[in-house]
Amino acid sequence: MLFFFTCVGLLILGYFTYGVFVEKIFGIDRNRATPCSTKEEGVDYIAMPTWKVFFIQLLDIAGLGPIFGPILGALYGPSALIWVVIGCIFGGAVHDYFSGMLSLRSGGKSIPEVVGDIMGMPARQTLRIFSIVLLLLVGVVFILGPAKLLHQLTGVNVQILIGCIFFYYFIATILPIDKIIGRLYPFFGALLIFMTFGVIGGLIFHGYEILPNLDFFTNTHPADKPIWPLLFITLSCGAISGFHSTQSPLMARCVQNESHGRSVFYGSMIMEGIIALVWVTIGLSFYQTPEALSAVIATGSPAAVVNEACNTLLGPVGGFLAIMGVIILPISSGDTAFRSTRLIIAEIVNIKQNRPGLRLIIAIPLFAVAFAISNVEFTTVWRYFGWSNQMLSMMMLWTAAIYLVKKRKLHWICTIPATFMTAVDAAFILQAKIGFELDSTLSNIAGVVIAIAVLVAFLIYTKPLEEGAHLWKIEE
Repeated sequence: MLFFFTCVGLLILGYFTYGVFVEKIFGIDRNRATPCSTKEEGVDYIAMPTWKVFFIQLLDIAGLGPIFGPILGALYGPSALIWVVIGCIFGGAVHDYFSGMLSLRSGGKSIPEVVGDIMGMPARQTLRIFSIVLLLLVGVVFILGPAKLLHQLTGVNVQILIGCIFFYYFIATILPIDKIIGRLYPFFGALLIFMTFGVIGGLIFHGYEILPNLDFFTNTHPADKPIWPLLFITLSCGAISGFHSTQSPLMARCVQNESHGRSVFYGSMIMEGIIALVWVTIGLSFYQTPEALSAVIATGSPAAVVNEACNTLLGPVGGFLAIMGVIILPISSGDTAFRSTRLIIAEIVNIKQNRPGLRLIIAIPLFAVAFAISNVEFTTVWRYFGWSNQMLSMMMLWTAAIYLVKKRKLHWICTIPATFMTAVDAAFILQAKIGFELDSTLSNIAGVVIAIAVLVAFLIYTKPLEEGAHLWKIEE
């Protein structure tokens, strides 16, 4: 139990120490006007209170990731806990902070446009493709996941539930952000907090041994899948996730002052890390062996683990509320995933989004494609989501590193995690069934070589801006 609370304490300490350090390196300007005041149009650019922006950001980025990913990550053993703490403080929270603040500093641009401004047109086009594909996969994953949980809870046909969730997503995507998302998310946030602390409290109350196995040097995966690089792909949300960079611009358009960025962007990632710690701990403590956990996952995806753990630890009523919280998490990310996709496409084709008809032009075909993807098996969608998600995180971190070099600031806070994720992504795609299926040892060595080569190229070719030059007019 002590180790679990130590991990939680380290995440909180990271917010008040390393988070402040990152904020100072970025260099906030409390007097600079933010997009919600310079571009206010009553749909996507709307000023909102910081506490509300924090909850929306948290629910935007959370989804099923910090629950399903950690449950799957628990199969690898307690090393998953270490990855959550280190990955969140030095990777994920830094990634989220820069994706939000660079969007805010550029006038609320979506991440592909931010990346393009910093890295050039090839990177812009690559990020456009990656972002749209990833967001579609996220949207679909966050339809199928809650639909299955609701089916287990109510017995209602899964296809009917999928249709209902699709309908909600469509409405939430085209309405102004303060109409549904801004009003419901604070309530959803309360459910999220209840679910998180209720489940771990139930584990302690019922006398389960918390983290009985703390052998960090043993891989416990029943299928003997290697920790490197699979753990870092499987357990993304809660440690580091590229999906978050697509969501941060939504709140960058609503933040009233740059000084709020650390609590909104860095802070929400720290909170997500705590959620991930809880579910890794459930996986390692509620089940006596990794084989037992794996057997439950095999019966119905990690949703079956959520259902069993919540009902056992919290009873019927508490279990119902906890499961509703887990259902709301993905739904509250799915709607903003589609909203982000709409805005990215709108920027690409240069269609303003201030009128409902203009939003429908993009939303209708977008949801038609998503419906087609929803017919693909869940595990297949999740597999592609995992790699594309971490590729996006890698590219966002390299973008932030280049920005810091151009601004003559300490770039290593982004360069080191960017290099790490480059090695992970390269090794994974070289050996994965969805990739090149090469020998794992060869792939891992090649991944490290590729990461070092990218780092060397970055150090050689990235140059600072000339004195007095700016990337965006708003920086002047």
